[in-house]
Amino acid sequence: MSEAASREADTEARDLLEAVVRIPSVSRDETEAAERLVEFFEAHGREAWLDEVGNVRAPADDGVLLTSHIDTVPGDIPVRVEEGDEGDVLWGRGSVDAKGPLCAMAVAAVRTGASFVGVVGEEVDSKGARYLIEDRETAPDAVINGEPSGWEGITLGYRGLLAGTYVATSESGHSSRPENNAIQDAIDWWSAVDDEFATDEWHPVFERVTCKPVDFKGGTSTDGLSVEATMDVQLRVPPEYSTDEIREIADGFLTNGTVNWDDKVEPVMQSPRTSAARAFRAAIRQAGGDPTLLRKTGTSDMNVYAKAWDCPMVTYGPGDSDLDHAPNEHLPLDEYDRSVAVLETATERLLED
Repeated sequence: MSEAASREADTEARDLLEAVVRIPSVSRDETEAAERLVEFFEAHGREAWLDEVGNVRAPADDGVLLTSHIDTVPGDIPVRVEEGDEGDVLWGRGSVDAKGPLCAMAVAAVRTGASFVGVVGEEVDSKGARYLIEDRETAPDAVINGEPSGWEGITLGYRGLLAGTYVATSESGHSSRPENNAIQDAIDWWSAVDDEFATDEWHPVFERVTCKPVDFKGGTSTDGLSVEATMDVQLRVPPEYSTDEIREIADGFLTNGTVNWDDKVEPVMQSPRTSAARAFRAAIRQAGGDPTLLRKTGTSDMNVYAKAWDCPMVTYGPGDSDLDHAPNEHLPLDEYDRSVAVLETATERLLED
């Protein structure tokens, strides 16, 4: 029998995780799963409630705020526990992103007395995290954000996001005319932006500005008098830039049309020498692991917290982030158990500081 299979299971933590994964909680429909978390805290003598936007609030010792998100992307993956070579594996939407980290943090919070918030809407607009910042009068002393990093991984950085919609209109005319129409203007603008930020394949992805069109509509207007083009675009922003700097560069290539930049999230990069990072390195080593410092190419609620709160923070949680949103999302339960132990140790260390 493998070492993983022979370790004693954390039954309480596993029961909570399976229960929460079994409750669908697609963004904007998180209430039932949130209420299950409230029940868990109340069963352990902790006050907990749902706030105005649906976040689970369980305040306690603000030396550490443990927080992760309740919502998932859509996708029906039958929930089941299967035995594997390295022990039991839980399958289901959200098992990795991010109910594994969420439930591990809930368990660690009741065992250590740390504050906890389960937030809503991370997958769409970070509504819960933004409301939490507005609703709190002060920052916590440290923030541990829950996303999959693998139980030995500590995420210190995320790229930012700049997103918007390009809109252009031109007079309609015969396709033989040489002048650009709105569709060509849209293509030319986006090609110029993409070329501006092009790098060679050896350049680390985390340090690149990545340009992605995510939707495009174009053609002759209903009345036949104009050609219209609409394109939704996203640019991922590394820490060497701000979103305002990227916006200024992108706008500089406009010759026709405008862009409504409607979403921006600043990049974040935390020092590996903060008290939070040190606490997690020590806790992972204590659990027999080899700590790995990570930088993620996407964004998370940590970006939102870092812009508002000047305190040490890391992102941590069980699971392989390559399985985020995937049709085969699953979480080895031994890894989940180990992450609960790491969270407890690291949280206790931070609360003692």
